[in-house]
Amino acid sequence: MDNSLRTIPLFSLLRESDIWRIREATVSRSFPKDSVILFEGEPGEALYIVLSGRVKIVYTAEDGREVILSTREKGDFFGETALLDEQPNPAHVIAMQDSELLILRRDEFRRCLTDMPEVSLGLLRHLSRRLRHADDQIRGLVLLDVRGRVARLLLDMADRADGTNVPKGITHNIMAQMVGASRETVSRTLRELTISGLLAVTGRRIAVADRAGLQAAAQLDPVAKLEPVPPVPVSTHPARRASDLARSS
Repeated sequence: MDNSLRTIPLFSLLRESDIWRIREATVSRSFPKDSVILFEGEPGEALYIVLSGRVKIVYTAEDGREVILSTREKGDFFGETALLDEQPNPAHVIAMQDSELLILRRDEFRRCLTDMPEVSLGLLRHLSRRLRHADDQIRGLVLLDVRGRVARLLLDMADRADGTNVPKGITHNIMAQMVGASRETVSRTLRELTISGLLAVTGRRIAVADRAGLQAAAQLDPVAKLEPVPPVPVSTHPARRASDLARSS
């Protein structure tokens, strides 16, 4: 478990004593594919961290249509919104694959924010990054056609993996739910991008073949790329050390 915690960006630079506290405060739980982890409108009770698998943040319209707002993969977290603003969960969270999650309950989450500045700063960085990404999504929905939105989504997903390949399990239907289009339109767009040489498709695997061309279709700056958030340096402030000594005494 300690090694798993070290791979999570939010905890990667914590001291051993803090890692131990988090290990003691969390529980792991497995969720099979398609199971609902959080329900929209219910109270938020915990922070969830993805140890393996993939989940989707989903809004369901009254007519039953699903819109995928975002996805979370290994090292990502969710559930923090309801904990921070004390409002109900804003959306459903559903497992896209068999997933193992680490669960940090509300009271322990708040203690981490109070006692571990590295976690608080890391959380703020991640939330700021998500806000920027949400702004990009809104701008894309307003300004881009389906071709541009699909191109941007493919670049985003590839950059979150190895920079070239779109992760397994991302179907045409899932892409349609993420870009606000029909599955048929997305399938046609993928076919056109492949014929144009921007994508390479082998079976069900999709890879970026021409990054510059795909960036042009997405109307992105050629140097723009979704990068991981750098870890927050460990604090060495004397006040922190004094408080640590006080807690240990």
